[in-house]
Amino acid sequence: MSMTFTVCGFIAVGFVLLITIFLVVSGTPAIAEIGFIDFIFGTKWASTAKEASYGILPFIMSSIYGTLGAIVIGVPLGILCAVFLAKVAGKKSSSLVSNAVNLMSGIPSVVYGLVGMIVIVPTVREVFDLPDGANLFSAMIVLAIMILPSVISVSETAIRAVPREYEEASLALGATKTETIFKVILPAAKSGILASVVLGIGRAIGEAMAVMMVSGNVANMPKLFGSVRFLTTAVASEMSYSSGLQRQALFSVALVLFVFILAINLVLNLVIKREKK
Repeated sequence: MSMTFTVCGFIAVGFVLLITIFLVVSGTPAIAEIGFIDFIFGTKWASTAKEASYGILPFIMSSIYGTLGAIVIGVPLGILCAVFLAKVAGKKSSSLVSNAVNLMSGIPSVVYGLVGMIVIVPTVREVFDLPDGANLFSAMIVLAIMILPSVISVSETAIRAVPREYEEASLALGATKTETIFKVILPAAKSGILASVVLGIGRAIGEAMAVMMVSGNVANMPKLFGSVRFLTTAVASEMSYSSGLQRQALFSVALVLFVFILAINLVLNLVIKREKK
């Protein structure tokens, strides 16, 4: 069994290495032909034009802003919901909310996008008096909803793992239940909560279909109420009919996305390890 577990572990590592090698081999030729500066910092993407342009800075900035917006909206809601489930709710309420959270994690992304198109996009258009509600803000809301299951489930587990003695000692010293939650329990569960944020960032930055349906899918520099295109949606929307340099450039976009996610996970994992120490 020890050998079986070892082989399975190395198989997982092998898959990651294969994906990395494939993206590097497929993505670097286009970057070399277009030019690193023009590709990464170019502000115009016109892959089907007569004089094609392959600047992906709008995609990079849209992905960054969209992910940050989703984290700002979704993480506080997720942590507070986790606190409710772990420390406030009764058994019946906790069971009901937990089942709903588990159901959310199993809903396909296209369903989130469909609900966003029908509900969120028209609401944003009417509330902010816009000509079109398919924009970066709508994408942030959809992504914030989509990361909730990951944030809630992992944060709840981390909160429940805090020793009961911490809470009892805080209450014995005269702290209220609210003070105990926010000043003792949440700081003690910080590493687990940060892990939930890592999962949320991975889900938000890697989403394509739902974002494509609510963001407008136009290669503009990001504005809160402007139509945008993310790194993921750039690949998903053009890969089916691409060829030649355009196809190679899309592989380069995927490579940039992969490096971007890898860097974020590396930095956040270092932060988590520091917090654990």
